[in-house]
Amino acid sequence: MDTLDQQLLQLLKVNARLPVVKLAKALGCARSTVQLRLKALEDSGTIHGYTVSSGQPRRAGHIEALVLIAVDSRTEMDVVNAVSKRHEVSKLYSVSGRYDLCALLGTETTQELDAVLDRIREIKGVSDTFSTVILSTKLDRPD
Repeated sequence: MDTLDQQLLQLLKVNARLPVVKLAKALGCARSTVQLRLKALEDSGTIHGYTVSSGQPRRAGHIEALVLIAVDSRTEMDVVNAVSKRHEVSKLYSVSGRYDLCALLGTETTQELDAVLDRIREIKGVSDTFSTVILSTKLDRPD
């Protein structure tokens, strides 16, 4: 990845919906160059999707929690698959240390949160969980 690719990615991080013509103008190159670069970045997996980021603040009443999950090593993929099916889970990370996975989940109420945690604990292969509710966001940088 060269400087032009890096500049292209920076422009897309600010606004992933910029037309190719505007990207080319901002980069000082031909439209066809931008198209080829975008295709190459997509094919290599550097760009794996375009998304919408809402400028809306978190909804009032929305509860978010980080849940650390310890699993039996032989069942990790089964646990990953089961946790990934929960619509409340927005991110799932593999982590090092006492716990193996870290899930970010959101619910509307603490009762729903409690029920989701119970369901996660019931998954075959889950040996322990530790959860903490997110109170506020102090910093949220885009990737």
